[in-house]
Amino acid sequence: MSACGASNEEGTGTDGESGGLSGNLKGGGATSQEKAQEAWKTAFQGKNSGLTIDYALLGSTDGRSQFISKALSFAGSDSYIKDEDLTKAKERCGGTIVEVPAYISSIAIAFNLPDITELNLDASTIAKIFAGKITKWNDDAIASQNEGVDLPDTKISPVHRADDSGTTKNFTDYLNKVAPSDWKYEAEDAFPVSGGLSAEGTSGVVKTVTDTEGAIGYADASQTGDLAHVSVKVGDEYVAPSPEGAAKTVDVSPVVEGRDATDIAVDVDRTTTEAGAYPVILLSYLIACETYDDAAEAANVKGYFEYIVSDEGQAEAADFAGSAKLSADTAAKAQEIVAKISAK
Repeated sequence: MSACGASNEEGTGTDGESGGLSGNLKGGGATSQEKAQEAWKTAFQGKNSGLTIDYALLGSTDGRSQFISKALSFAGSDSYIKDEDLTKAKERCGGTIVEVPAYISSIAIAFNLPDITELNLDASTIAKIFAGKITKWNDDAIASQNEGVDLPDTKISPVHRADDSGTTKNFTDYLNKVAPSDWKYEAEDAFPVSGGLSAEGTSGVVKTVTDTEGAIGYADASQTGDLAHVSVKVGDEYVAPSPEGAAKTVDVSPVVEGRDATDIAVDVDRTTTEAGAYPVILLSYLIACETYDDAAEAANVKGYFEYIVSDEGQAEAADFAGSAKLSADTAAKAQEIVAKISAK
């Protein structure tokens, strides 16, 4: 995938010159964006020496709620804003919201078994593992998909997020859509099954899996490091997590109907059988107001968002965080939308 042409650069400093923005810009939300936000903040603050950007790792749910309460100027969210929260967000903004994709990444299903670096699993088996129905690594359901792999008689320890999380919502959405007979739960920010191990944030899940032999968990693939991973069954093939596979899934997924022109929400097609697509993904958004009461706040949000969805910003995240770049079409739409952020 490739991003589209240069964004509207007025005030952004994306051409390498200082944009002259100043003050303190407060955002927060999805922990999946942690590495990308580090890259974006460092680069953009370098172009705007008077500006300080704070991005709090709150999780998607708290990020959205604190944006609605005006504690934050913008939010990062691993699921698009819906229903009652959408109404509240519009009330907070006194008009339409801006919601644009900013970060695409695979959700890796990572595990810890000595001397095993990869396993093939279909959605039904993954669902049964996280529902507590498959409890040993040498279970026939796993062994039948991994001929020649010496699977141990080790207890499986599923690890899930303790906090409400957009990553959890995306992961449970995949299980619900692809293995509905084995996963009876709706897509939720809170993990719906009791038992197993739990951990706060993406980094907490990765650490718990790393420290626990027999563990398996789900986390943004860019942050799972050297952990072994599952290749999931898509059609007749098993596909490993990758930026290219994540981007392909987004490209074949439809946009949500009935949204405002400033809102690019996408219904991820978890059931795709497109060759090379990896459907266990998170599509993480930036959420802001189209207009702000304060001119400086509006300029800072606009400038930062313009940088993030620009060629340069998307390349920075891809290099530093391992994410997939927005497609040319999505990038162009996002750039057009964020260029309209202004003061009332």
